[in-house]
Amino acid sequence: MDTKKTQSELLRAEFLEELSITSRKLRTLFDARVRAHGLTLARARTLIHLSKKHVMTQTELAVILEVEGPTLVRLLDGLERQGLTERRPVEGDRRAKHIALTEAGRRLAAEVTGLGNELREEVLAEVSEAELVSATRVFQAIAQKIAAVAGYEPDAA
Repeated sequence: MDTKKTQSELLRAEFLEELSITSRKLRTLFDARVRAHGLTLARARTLIHLSKKHVMTQTELAVILEVEGPTLVRLLDGLERQGLTERRPVEGDRRAKHIALTEAGRRLAAEVTGLGNELREEVLAEVSEAELVSATRVFQAIAQKIAAVAGYEPDAA
């Protein structure tokens, strides 16, 4: 095997390892910040997604959060107990439920979104716009390749 290919393989392995480590560290840091507001990472993510669309079916939310139905039900039960979300019937489909934020949920979602914005500013403060553009293109290409290998649409996840 030639040295150049070996260096390329090492670089690719190092890149994906650093991506994985960075992702875990970012999630851990965000989780710590939302826990100070009485939320888990999963609940915070749910609030953020619901605040963007205002109302979603449980199925749509499960797809976006990449969780199974039973996991989502437990998550939604907890958010309802906290008075942050409510389930509403879907007209014409007795089995389906719309999930919506309550007023308290909207306020907390705004706080959590603010925490995310602050965190983003902190961790990306030293990264130039050109580097962000380049990195974003790389991540989009990787996501598209993962989708193609896994056999689903890139925006489905």
